[in-house]
Amino acid sequence: MLKKKAITAFLATTIMVPAAAHAASAESDDASGDIVVLGDVLYSNQINAVKTPTPIIDVPQSLSIVTADEIKQRGFTSIGQIVDYTPGVNNTQGEGHRDAVVFRGVRSTADFYIDGIRDDVQYYRSLYNLEQVEILRGPNALLFGRGGTGGILNRVTKKGTIGETFGGGQIAIDTFGEFSVQGDINIAAGENIGVRVNAAYESLNNHRDFYDGDRIGFNPTVRFQISPDTTLDLSYEYADHERFIDRGIPTGTDGRPVSALRNVVFGDPELNFTELEAHLLRANLQHAFSDNFKANVSAFYGDYDKVYSNFYASGYDQANTPNVVTLDGYIDTTERQNLILSGNLVGEFETGGLSHTLIFGGEYINTSSDQDRFNAFWDTTMDDNEVFAIERPLNLRGGIGVNAAGIATANDFTADLNDFTQVDIDVFSLYIQDEIKLTDWLNVVLGGRFDSFDITVNNVPNADIRTRKDEEFSPRAGLIIKPRENVSFYASYSESFLPRSGEQFANINGANNALDPNTFTNLEAGIKWDFEQGLSFTAAVFEIEQSSPQPNDNDPSTLDIIDSKIRGFELQLRGQVTDNWFVSAGYSFLDGEQVDATGSTTGLRLRELPENMFSIWNSIQISDRIGFGLGLTHQDESFINNGNTAVLPAYTRIDAAAHFDVTDNLRLQVNIENLTDTVYFPSSHSTHQATVGAPLNARFSITGRF
Repeated sequence: MLKKKAITAFLATTIMVPAAAHAASAESDDASGDIVVLGDVLYSNQINAVKTPTPIIDVPQSLSIVTADEIKQRGFTSIGQIVDYTPGVNNTQGEGHRDAVVFRGVRSTADFYIDGIRDDVQYYRSLYNLEQVEILRGPNALLFGRGGTGGILNRVTKKGTIGETFGGGQIAIDTFGEFSVQGDINIAAGENIGVRVNAAYESLNNHRDFYDGDRIGFNPTVRFQISPDTTLDLSYEYADHERFIDRGIPTGTDGRPVSALRNVVFGDPELNFTELEAHLLRANLQHAFSDNFKANVSAFYGDYDKVYSNFYASGYDQANTPNVVTLDGYIDTTERQNLILSGNLVGEFETGGLSHTLIFGGEYINTSSDQDRFNAFWDTTMDDNEVFAIERPLNLRGGIGVNAAGIATANDFTADLNDFTQVDIDVFSLYIQDEIKLTDWLNVVLGGRFDSFDITVNNVPNADIRTRKDEEFSPRAGLIIKPRENVSFYASYSESFLPRSGEQFANINGANNALDPNTFTNLEAGIKWDFEQGLSFTAAVFEIEQSSPQPNDNDPSTLDIIDSKIRGFELQLRGQVTDNWFVSAGYSFLDGEQVDATGSTTGLRLRELPENMFSIWNSIQISDRIGFGLGLTHQDESFINNGNTAVLPAYTRIDAAAHFDVTDNLRLQVNIENLTDTVYFPSSHSTHQATVGAPLNARFSITGRF
């Protein structure tokens, strides 16, 4: 009842925003001063992924930027949709409850950041309050610490704008019945104060049976101009997410998803769900000591409360028993609190005829994380697996059903405790990086980061407390050659590491307590070329050596450690071809080999590593009022599992869009996904969990500003 009242109040407040406006007007984007592209410079007067006012062309690694305006025009509603059109990265299923990205062959659920601050809890991230999304490829330990082997994804939020009052928002509905409304209001509360509120409500729906849910986001921010040289930003964000969990369909005798089963949901309509409630507090103080020296100090506190419950297909034998499936399941909870304090001093100066851009920074992180998991427990089998007849729907609801033998069966999610751990982590970090301009055509980047990672794990059922402390140094070096101001050739070397406790601090029990962190290396070389009319081309070739936990082929609830080597190259073309034609195109070639899998040499290809990925999006403005877009994303086939026995088929999806500006402040828009109604399976988690792609669908929206 309380949630329904909150939703009603939110809708009433937001719909009062006239014409359901543009989430952030181009005018307000330019005026906000948070992160905008000024010529060739990715600049932030607060904080962003590169943390220094460095021209993009001089950053010695691949990166992609998607702005708020592009998010609206493309109709993006999720991180996964942005990833679909980004070279070198692809989506993994994430067990149906979390953003999970494969950065250059490296799967991650924790390399996510918000305003440059770690955001490692597993959930789906909203886009309603973003200025832009930055995706950096290659290890990023120098600026971000542990993890980040293949890349990181940083969300930059909207901040208050001083001296302006504006507003906007959007109302949208799609052909599945999903509905969303969002608003963005900025108020000049005083001569030196800007107050901004972003809010959104989404009623979720899609093409799969039983799928529903809702998502609420509320993010007020305040900017204080304390003096001409000092600015303070304060932010509070509330997130409330609920959704049905769908872990896809099984593979058959040919190792491919069984297309005939694509309309069957292998789960429980009542017990496949996730709930997340989060409270996020952010503060950033920045001060300019002079034109050349600036500092910022950030504080972040996040409180996350999450429940994840699910059943999924764990076994299927199409050849011998094509009409039955084995289900497994579990329920887990996570309660996590993150406290992160960080500070940076950035200086631009000259010594001995050399120009320097120096950043010196430090970070402290305290994480308290309690997590437990209960396995399914069937009263008929007395374990976590039970066999059901395949029908639509399965004979299972609320944990009670009839098995394939016609016998009534019931599950108990409180009988079999799998694990219960309480984790406390303290991380201290110091880093320094110097971008040195040796000549007009030669730049060098040198830096390093020291991390002290101290973890205590309490295995509660066994009253077993273990501790471990790791201290790691992560170097970075880059060389940038600029034969012309708008062309750069670069080469870089960097390292990253991940403690044996993993991304989500599962445990340091057994042999993991005695093992050093995994260390990853990356070599990258490339070219960046900015054309005069606003078009940029980038190309990069790279090699990554890494070790990471992967779901076991036979039991996806357990992990194997896989050592691998990944090589590949990327191409990206982005910008204005003409005044009326914008293009964003990307291609990547990836080749990876499992060097070692839990102690045995394999030589097999890495899972979820398509050899070729290609995407292109064209936005064409036909007139002052009318524009359309047309895009394509292609992904080669890849292996679902480490044994290379299950395959995710190749697919090509075509998307389109059209808009009509009724007035300068009111736009009608339609975004069409899967224009050719292709049957495809875009991602997976393990052998019998392949995601079913959405058929032809359309999203209609009204956006505006005032």
